Amino acid sequence: DLLYQVHTPEMVEEVKRTGNFEGALLSATGTVRAAEKIGAGEIDNAFVFTGYGDHHAGTDFVGGGCYFNGAAIAIRDLRKRLGAKRFSIIDTDAHHGDGTWEIFKKDPDVLYVCLCGNPVREENNKVNIHVPSRMADEEYLEVFRRSILARLRGFRPEILFWNWGYDGSLGEYGDIGLTPEAHISLTRELTKFAGEICQGRLIIVLCGGSRRDLARSLIPRVIQVLVDSR
Repeated sequence: DLLYQVHTPEMVEEVKRTGNFEGALLSATGTVRAAEKIGAGEIDNAFVFTGYGDHHAGTDFVGGGCYFNGAAIAIRDLRKRLGAKRFSIIDTDAHHGDGTWEIFKKDPDVLYVCLCGNPVREENNKVNIHVPSRMADEEYLEVFRRSILARLRGFRPEILFWNWGYDGSLGEYGDIGLTPEAHISLTRELTKFAGEICQGRLIIVLCGGSRRDLARSLIPRVIQVLVDSR
């Protein structure tokens, strides 16, 4: 039922034909369950270890290894279940989240901010921040602080979602020059900021990246930052 609140029946059937339905469903379910627990006050924050990303999944299209938009489904569920209204989705995957943009393009109560190579664009609280093809860590972090944190402070979401992709790391398929330390710095800053604006309610959704050595190194450290923030 929740799937059909975001995606068309035709799209769901298309995903079934790919053979990836179960993995995609479990990935989206993880995000939904994390949101439910945070909304109910059972946990403060969460890391969702997905098998498939979500930000390229729109109302009726899939792409880039994304089949169901877990953050969008979770937001619809929280609105229906708890009456929550305002949410933010921060997207630091190296690629533009066309699916998330399309789903929420008419919804001013969802602030979506994406850092990627697409041109600058802003409408109805949907914001694309252009980042160049190569950046040093501190340059990226400065763009993040300047472009995202002020918007979050003004918007004040009830729950903050972070589509985190490490595919912008050196040697990855979306390589823009970032080192592993850039991701840890991002996690610390966003976790601290979530504590200031939405009582620490932060859901990190694994969205992009392919190198297992980076995954083994980064994911436990990102989770540890969440644990230490409690």
